[in-house]
Amino acid sequence: MTDTLSCFKAYDIRGRIPDQLNTDIAYRIGRAYAEHLQPKRVVVGRDIRLSSDEMADAVIRGLNDAGVDVFDIGLCGTEEVYFATFAYHNEGNMMDGGIMVTASHNPKDYNGMKLVREQSKPVSGDTGLHDIKRLAEANVFAAPLAERGSITSVANGAAYTEHLLTYLSLASLKPLKVVVNAGNGAAGHVVDWLEAAFKAAQAPIEFIKIHHEPDGHFPNGIPNPLLPENRSSTIDAILAHQADLGIAWDGDFDRCFLFDETGRFIEGYYIVGLLAAAFLQHNPGAKIVHDPRLSWNTIDIVSGLGGIPVQSKTGHAFIKERMRLEDAVYGGEMSAHHYFRNFAYCDSGMIPWLLVLELMAKSGKKLSQLVDERMQLFPASGEINREIEDSAAAIEKVQNYYQASAIVVDFTDGLSMEFADWRFNLRCSNTEPLVRLNVESRGDEALMLAKTEELLALLA
Repeated sequence: MTDTLSCFKAYDIRGRIPDQLNTDIAYRIGRAYAEHLQPKRVVVGRDIRLSSDEMADAVIRGLNDAGVDVFDIGLCGTEEVYFATFAYHNEGNMMDGGIMVTASHNPKDYNGMKLVREQSKPVSGDTGLHDIKRLAEANVFAAPLAERGSITSVANGAAYTEHLLTYLSLASLKPLKVVVNAGNGAAGHVVDWLEAAFKAAQAPIEFIKIHHEPDGHFPNGIPNPLLPENRSSTIDAILAHQADLGIAWDGDFDRCFLFDETGRFIEGYYIVGLLAAAFLQHNPGAKIVHDPRLSWNTIDIVSGLGGIPVQSKTGHAFIKERMRLEDAVYGGEMSAHHYFRNFAYCDSGMIPWLLVLELMAKSGKKLSQLVDERMQLFPASGEINREIEDSAAAIEKVQNYYQASAIVVDFTDGLSMEFADWRFNLRCSNTEPLVRLNVESRGDEALMLAKTEELLALLA
């Protein structure tokens, strides 16, 4: 009998400790990863969850028993594993892959893993994750090799910080007061490294740090700023300190969320447009990849600046694959995942806010001024989730209702339908009995709100 491992998801591994994920399963994942990918050198890192050390140790033991040399970068964010995998050399040899032990923004009794291969290419459902699952479930491995792999502790912070600083000109920065909320996750140490670099360069950025220390007990709640109830501490600090900008991260800081000087939460969709414009200034005619949930603002900005907008299915594996295919300089999703060609096409939660600091400095504008016009040009509903058992039937019902009047019908990811002055995307969740709705219009907030209500009534 083979076990069925429920911790394997579409893009990564996530499960409740200890029934869905434990040290035995973690060891088997290490062995299965090694057997499937046949790596010689693998980077391993872990987040601040209470179970992360033992999970990482078990994965490392599995890799070592298969003869793999492990380069352990310790407590980190997911993008630090990405960076070490594509940038770190050992005696001239590149890394063959990386494993990050993290459950990001899941409840504190969960943990998980994100897997990459050489050059930090994702290992997901259609690129090896199912094979690794099958091997881990079967749990039939050769005896540990007599010559086990080695473990080397690696301090990669200096090189990683140096890389982050290539995305902006420190000399261009103007005095700004910035609230940074690590949510007691893993982002704090990187903020400290960047703060030291700013001070050394006499860049006039003042950081106000809240929930800064890593703490796997999450005394201030799970770090997930997408939940409105998790935003108040950032907003309160912005107002109390009269800050120019607020930044909050999820647990493994592969996403950052921005707040303007009034404490307003800025939807990730409008940040995609901002960053696309920033890259096109330095890379005229470049390709920019975006997801189909909300797209008109991005397409308008990219086309207006002479760039080429490219639509991709939602999800990090799809975006990264499409960016490589197109050699796109930047890719963005409305969910606050931002991807960069110079970062091996991976997502980073540190690069976006550095770019925004420079944009604010060079334009002399506040963040509110940078996004207000775009929000008025393309008002959007933000993502609305509804629990529906037969989601396919619900989506078909919506399609039939609007089919006759739609100008564009697109199935890149779920159902997208466009009309003269408004559009929507409706898609099923990969993991839950949910449908996710996004609606936007051309400069008509009342129309957007009315059509959102109309769609929700249809779904009900």
